[in-house]
Amino acid sequence: MRKICVFIGSRANYSSIKSVMKAVQDHPKLKLQVVAGASALLERFGKIENLIVKDGFTIDYKFYNIVEGENPTTMAKSTGLGIIEMAMVLDNLKPYFVVVVGDRFEMMAVTIAAAYMNIRVVHTMGGEVTGTIDESIRHAISKFAHVHFPANDDARQRIIRLGEDEKYVFNVGCPRIDLVAEELQKDSYDFLFNGSDIFKTYKGVGKYFDLRKPFLLVSQHPVTTEFGNSRLQIEQTLSALNELKMPTIILWPNVDAGSDEVSKGIRTFREKNDATWIHAFINLPTRVYIHLMNVTSCLIGNSSSGIREGAFIGTPVVNIGTRQSRRMQADNVLNVGNESQEIISVIKKQLEKGKYPQSLIYGNGTAGEKIVEILTDVNPPLQKHIAY
Repeated sequence: MRKICVFIGSRANYSSIKSVMKAVQDHPKLKLQVVAGASALLERFGKIENLIVKDGFTIDYKFYNIVEGENPTTMAKSTGLGIIEMAMVLDNLKPYFVVVVGDRFEMMAVTIAAAYMNIRVVHTMGGEVTGTIDESIRHAISKFAHVHFPANDDARQRIIRLGEDEKYVFNVGCPRIDLVAEELQKDSYDFLFNGSDIFKTYKGVGKYFDLRKPFLLVSQHPVTTEFGNSRLQIEQTLSALNELKMPTIILWPNVDAGSDEVSKGIRTFREKNDATWIHAFINLPTRVYIHLMNVTSCLIGNSSSGIREGAFIGTPVVNIGTRQSRRMQADNVLNVGNESQEIISVIKKQLEKGKYPQSLIYGNGTAGEKIVEILTDVNPPLQKHIAY
């Protein structure tokens, strides 16, 4: 039986690979191994290990490697600790494949450990172009990986141009879309308990409001290569939102360098302003977030969810800054800089436009099954060579 090890390092990472995990777990020829680490285990970043277990998965190993500080130095140190911890885990699990997702620094640690230990690396969501350090990490992982599952043909062609053997580069769509397609079969308003119950269930900070009425959804993360500007950037976003004063759900940022500055900016804004229109959550389950995206008037920030899930759902998105720059986008996304007046102008355009038609540029919701069928039989050579 072929052992497939999946590493989960964050809340977003889990939603990006959950459908693959389920398909591996259900396959008679494969054995799923789950490893959790990084911010996936930390309360202040929406600890999700209990959610993983609740969803029916067994966590085989977990390790702590995040160094506090949320700055470039601690990111580098956290990556180093991740290599050390993952090497120990892989020595015990001895998988045939290690699956890594996307472009985050914790994935770089897992990839390096696996590569040095002669374990084949499977990379999902590679080949895309964006801003911040993620761009470099994503392509570096592609050069380590033995099997590639990009989310669209544009990304597939870029991986091949990097010198990867096209026999092992499969355009299957984005696994995150699998969950979206499944959830959208339900009625979002029924799922969200008619508005107020979601606030009681998942707590957060701020007043409750009726989700049947227009509201905004905000997810803004630090840009690592613009470290030092994170607080100013979130303040400009909040200043724009303060002119509208529409009911707004805002999510806490991820663990990247600059995260603490974004969090401080949100807290300080709430303390200094009569921001009764904001309700802040540290984390929300992926299913809840999908339904919020389906009914929100506009998603604002720099999360890839606006680009990926937003395309499939048709969510109006205002994409701020450089974090997602050059990533393939559907018509639902309008790009804007970090200046408040520019932000509010584009938000108003999206509010006037309303929901967009569905786009399938990131797949149709069947990526997990396709990936697992390929992993059952594919046998890439351990020694990689540049394809000429």
